Order: sequence, then C-alpha cells, then structure tokens
Amino acid sequence: MSTVLNPYLNFRAQARDAMTFYQSALGGQLDVTTFADQGGMGVPESEAGLVMHSALTVSDGVQLMGADVPSHMDTGGDISNGSISLSGDDEATLRGWFEALSAGGSVTVPLEKAPWGDSFGMFTDKYGIGWMVNISGS
Repeated sequence: MSTVLNPYLNFRAQARDAMTFYQSALGGQLDVTTFADQGGMGVPESEAGLVMHSALTVSDGVQLMGADVPSHMDTGGDISNGSISLSGDDEATLRGWFEALSAGGSVTVPLEKAPWGDSFGMFTDKYGIGWMVNISGS
C-alpha cells in the first residue's frame, strides 16, 4: 500500500470553478460531491449546490482536493491555504503547469534559473492560492 500527500484547499463558493480550472491546467479526473448530493449536510438551501468535497487525480503522486466552506462555518477570517509546491525533473510538464496555472493570476517570481541550479518560480493563481514550481537541474 502506498501513501499520498493530498493538499486540501478551502474556498468560499469558488471550489467548483477553481477545481475545474486546475483540471484544465493539470489534466486528470475531477470528482465533485455537493452538499445536496449528501442530503444537505445542514447547510442553508442556498448553499446546497456548493462543493462538499472534490478530488482531482492527475497521477498516482499528484492529487489535489478542495471544498467550499459553508457560510455558517467560522474560518477565523480570510481563508489561508499556504502554498502548493510542484517539483521534479520533467521540465516540459512543469513549465506547462506554471504557465497554465498562473494565467489570470500574479507571478511573483518568474520561472527561471535559481542560485541553487534549478529553475524556480512562484505565483498566486486567480483564486488566491500560492504556488511554487521547482525544476531540478534545468
């Protein structure tokens, strides 16, 4: 049996759009379950169509999950998801993901040669999620 680390992102009524965007950039299979699919789960009727759970499976080692936080759940302020890091030596794939995922967002560090010898870049996507991309030895 293997073990997988699954980043799990929280949104306010944007999970479906965000996860569909990530699928368009990364490929893979997206499975979405709404609160309504699970009998409402105690959320207001107006939020029943929001995403209770979603999973984007790109490969055995790449899986991204996300959900909408219902309005009645306190998050202590803004939802903060930290950053997601993509790394490896498949330069074409990682450069393609950087370009696709950063579209409509804000690049804070262009994807270019870094002092440690790899190529590295950072951006915040159009949903406010931070991303880091490191391409080994490129």
